[in-house]
Amino acid sequence: MSQDVDVIIAGAGVAGATLALSLSRAGLTPVLVDPMPFEAQLAPTFDGRAWAIAYAAFRQWNALGLAEALEPHAQRIEQILVTDNSTPGAATGGAPPFFLRFDSEEIADRSDGEPLGYLLENRHVRAALATAIAEAGIEVLAPARVAKAAFTPREAQVTLEDGRVLRAPLAVGAEGRGSVIREAAGIGAIGWDYPQVGVVATVRLEQSHQGVAYEHFLPDGPFAILPLTDNRASLVWTESPANGAALKTARPQIFQAHLERRFGDFLGEIRVEGPIFTYPLSLQLAERFIAPRAALLGDAAHGVHPIAGQGLNLGLKGAAALAEVLVDALRVGEDIGSEVVLERYAAWRRFDTVTLSAGMDLFVRLFSNDHPLLRTVRGMGMAAVNRIGPARRFFMHEAGGAVGDLPRLLRGEAL
Repeated sequence: MSQDVDVIIAGAGVAGATLALSLSRAGLTPVLVDPMPFEAQLAPTFDGRAWAIAYAAFRQWNALGLAEALEPHAQRIEQILVTDNSTPGAATGGAPPFFLRFDSEEIADRSDGEPLGYLLENRHVRAALATAIAEAGIEVLAPARVAKAAFTPREAQVTLEDGRVLRAPLAVGAEGRGSVIREAAGIGAIGWDYPQVGVVATVRLEQSHQGVAYEHFLPDGPFAILPLTDNRASLVWTESPANGAALKTARPQIFQAHLERRFGDFLGEIRVEGPIFTYPLSLQLAERFIAPRAALLGDAAHGVHPIAGQGLNLGLKGAAALAEVLVDALRVGEDIGSEVVLERYAAWRRFDTVTLSAGMDLFVRLFSNDHPLLRTVRGMGMAAVNRIGPARRFFMHEAGGAVGDLPRLLRGEAL
């Protein structure tokens, strides 16, 4: 079956769906292919995940018309407190000797009063994007799985497992780390697993979190307390695979005891809501982001450690950049699947993606240990940044996604 479309997007996750909506809003015709039933995106299924969304990425969704659906579920991050601890009781006892505090008020004059970022549960983002895609009339083939892909000088040909063949000037691989599009395009990937898993849970707090996010670095990995709406918090608790498995299967009373020891009582009584989830942690980076008639997006291009919550933000930056490159090329009559056009996307995103991925990997190795010398170096570095206003403000703008050559969508402008 031949599809009269401009772009085939394999993967209807957050990055792929955002790209599809961006292209559709600008007049292109994308088609989404995903192995999950698309109706499932609208179900309020709780999977424990919450995203720390940079304020520039949130502008992108506003520009695409998602503000009304997302704002009721978006928790502003007003402050971020980073500490380096040697004991498991990250939030107990006295103040640690070294810490780093970011405050949105410091950059309010340059960010138009926006917070450092937003916390959004995955289920709400998923539902808002799915609703917008349905309303825009974007074709979604789901459940459908990409079996193989081939690339000719004139088009991309994507074959689904049921035998249907889709043809378009460009195919985008946004279907995750095991991307069929990436493999079919002959693009290799480098990476490694971390000896860690992320234990994810949602808790209700007795006292107000006041929009403060906490990142406690411990010898086994970070322990993050991320504020959610309705005075709840999302916990990302990094542990060894064995400890993570034990926590996931522990009786509620046992998990609560370990949680209270780790969390402390600075926000009063805490109560777990919903199930406990564990996710393996690894790094994977594609050797190239493009090939003839193919482009990579999201985890198909880069999968990073969630230590600073930048994985999805990288994918959203990529979606904004790729959409702008394709839309601008089509408007001047260029072939959107040509390497000349796609190289603009790769050049735009290559340096930022590689440096951030390498930085996150270095950060994991630097902080996930209890070496006395490294602890001293870490402490001195945190103390220095905390005392130097320009450095502190730069890191806040970087975390907010507002540094560098921003695509129009990340500036809140329509394509």
